[in-house]
Amino acid sequence: MSERTDVNDPNRPNELHEIRVMVVDDHPMWRDAVARDLAAAGFDVVATAGDGAEAVRRARAVTPDVLVLDLNLPGMPGVQVCKELVGANPALRVLVLSASGEHADVLEAVKSGATGYLLKSAGAQELIDAVRRTAAGDPVFTPGLAGLVLGEYRRLATDPLPATSDEPKAPQLTDRETEVLRLVAKGLSYKQIAERLVISHRTVQNHVQNTLGKLQLHNRVELVRYAIERGLDDA
Repeated sequence: MSERTDVNDPNRPNELHEIRVMVVDDHPMWRDAVARDLAAAGFDVVATAGDGAEAVRRARAVTPDVLVLDLNLPGMPGVQVCKELVGANPALRVLVLSASGEHADVLEAVKSGATGYLLKSAGAQELIDAVRRTAAGDPVFTPGLAGLVLGEYRRLATDPLPATSDEPKAPQLTDRETEVLRLVAKGLSYKQIAERLVISHRTVQNHVQNTLGKLQLHNRVELVRYAIERGLDDA
């Protein structure tokens, strides 16, 4: 990591110690440095892993809130680790921390369930803030990548969905759930939604989780696609 400063800021939020983090990277020195920085910032670093299979095994055992995940892992690629863990536990937040800024890698990570994508050139404070925001459910991307992901959401929304027979009637969302969904589709973070609607961050999270459950969706990618398909982002 570069620009490693302010990790011991006494003004940092006290709740950081409640966020359980696991770091996965095949380079021991880098992995240990990231873990140390996060621990010094007040996060509870519950485990580390150096390959894909080990990451899946340990994450299932320690149940972190946030998985800081490299993509280039021996044995099992990071995107597969993400798919397996998020598929089994949709509440898990995954922040990819990768040296690759290739668009294909970013999009594949998001489609696999990652909440955010940060380049390894990020400084310590940027990483700390990214982990905190990821734990809160906000999408976090290195500048320049967020627009790419939103563009992909829109592209996916233009693709026809697979035909299904006897498709059940769409569940009814409350007015507030629809309002939150509309703002999610516009790319607003949970914090921004909370401020706009004058409600708490936790209430926004609860509305999103309720909406995911009602629509039988698994992550933010599917949720945004659902909203855009119905024109809610233009409302």
